[in-house]
Amino acid sequence: MLPFFTNPYPNELLYSAIARYHFYSGNLDCKDTLEELFGNRCAIPSVEIGSYFLVLTEKLGPQYSVESLLANHTIYPYYASFLSKVRQQEILQDVLKDGQGLYTRLGMIAGSVCKKDGLYYCAECAKADDAQYGEPYIHREHQLQGINYCPHHEVPLRKYPDTTDSRIQYVRFEVKHMNLTPIYETDPYKDVAVIIAKQAYQLLQLPLHELSRETISSQYRALLRARNLITVSNRVRQKELYQAVRSHFPKGFLQLYESELNEAYEYNWLKMLLRNPKRHVHPLRHLFLLHFLRKDVESLLTTSIDQGAFGTGPFPCLNKAASHYKQFTIQDVDVTRDFKTKNLIGTFTCSCGFIYARKHSTDIFKIGRVKEFGHVWYQKLIELSRKNISNRAIARELGVDSKTVKKYLEQPSYKQDQQKVPITVSKLHLYKAEFITIVQKHPQSSRTQLRKTYQKEYMYLYRQDKEWLFNILPAPQKRYNEVKTIDWNKRDKQYSNAIKTLYDQFWTSEKPIRITVSLLGKRLGILANLERNLEKLPITKRLLEQITESVEQFQIRRCCKIINNLKHELSDVKLWRVQRLAGIKSKDFKTIRPILEVYLQEGGIDEHQRYKA
Repeated sequence: MLPFFTNPYPNELLYSAIARYHFYSGNLDCKDTLEELFGNRCAIPSVEIGSYFLVLTEKLGPQYSVESLLANHTIYPYYASFLSKVRQQEILQDVLKDGQGLYTRLGMIAGSVCKKDGLYYCAECAKADDAQYGEPYIHREHQLQGINYCPHHEVPLRKYPDTTDSRIQYVRFEVKHMNLTPIYETDPYKDVAVIIAKQAYQLLQLPLHELSRETISSQYRALLRARNLITVSNRVRQKELYQAVRSHFPKGFLQLYESELNEAYEYNWLKMLLRNPKRHVHPLRHLFLLHFLRKDVESLLTTSIDQGAFGTGPFPCLNKAASHYKQFTIQDVDVTRDFKTKNLIGTFTCSCGFIYARKHSTDIFKIGRVKEFGHVWYQKLIELSRKNISNRAIARELGVDSKTVKKYLEQPSYKQDQQKVPITVSKLHLYKAEFITIVQKHPQSSRTQLRKTYQKEYMYLYRQDKEWLFNILPAPQKRYNEVKTIDWNKRDKQYSNAIKTLYDQFWTSEKPIRITVSLLGKRLGILANLERNLEKLPITKRLLEQITESVEQFQIRRCCKIINNLKHELSDVKLWRVQRLAGIKSKDFKTIRPILEVYLQEGGIDEHQRYKA
């Protein structure tokens, strides 16, 4: 154990505390300091986090732990909340030893945003530290990528002059090297940048690993759902979200912070942040999304995760005639969207036959609209109607309007002699009685006409008692259709001409489209014949063999088109840029790269050979 150590100040980087230790210990060589703290003269000082924490905590004593140093004296909490639980545990293991791969796991190497090339300080913080502690020190909140303002004093950060050329040299802040004047340049983005800085500071104060990427991803969906940005099929409305985020921030702000949104680019940060929970996205961009959602970091500790528009169930049955009224007996909900208002509508179906719908934002015990009352409700209506009480009294008992009671009591099935209608009549019996009346009223109607006109009654009886339904229906009518002979030669010419016309449209479209049999067949409505009767269409078959593309052929054509476009903008076209714009995976691009290199050498521009007439 060390005889003494310069205990870190509040939010001081561990790197800064070690720099002060090196100064006060009187060591002339930084390697001596590395040996004393890490037991390794080859360790490389790291500003952001560090390594060899296991040895360091043993040297410092029991008052320090790996978790406390990580949570309070490194920038790791800035990234930790947006990492998966597995990645968080991997990083805990990384810092114990040499930290190899640590910054790669954090995404700081491949996904850096507004990377800082030195140490930064706040002039006001430096003056306050000097007055309170007798010296300034390196605040971790001032070293975060993308953060240009002090969250405490709301002033721009300044870069500390580089006073060392050695990789193993520790830099200690000194007032004499700092610019402490209160004069700053005007910044049109200051208001938003200060808010982001304060949110980044909140990230540093969260309990270590209290949040994870899995939890936050679900919380994002819940917040987006509240803004009507999640579809019925549980997908994010990317176009609407993209436009809303762009209009939310001042013009030029996202571009300044290397986070400009390109809607056409499949891998832009907003899509990756919401679509792929395994892909790392820089914490600054998470803060941008939270700013758009008008949420602060601390609120994430209490924000509920996404449970769908109506929750996960079970849901209450609101049939007042049932013995299980208001009990949670409904397991599932069918979610649809209102055509006019675009609001999400949930439909709840109970085993008692009661079906009701409501909006997702309303009380779970409030009915928006009753779609079906069900056999239990019908039976209760019959019982009450026999007690010789008023319609209003029946309505109160059943939880409906008196006009609804009157409507159902006037139906044909209720006009029968009450003595003949058993109290335990089922929904099936009611539908049968109703359908008998329908058939008697329309003796000239065919089966098809009855099915289309009375679809609800027909389908219910078809599912419950098909044999009875077919017996009560009129006899099926015989059809005498003439057998038509198909002229396949004529059809072959028609198909080939239509395919050529559609192919020309696809070929000249600005965005390349892969030409396939399926695509052509679906657009022209002839896919069935192309799949089943292609041997009878020789001209069409030969044409399809010439113009359809494999995935690799389409990738080559798409890349060539991109090369042609770049030729007009750049003098030197790089294939890595072509791969990025085309969105092709590296393993696939490796296969077509030689062809593209030849195309580039020949000068590009020439269009590929098209089909032969």
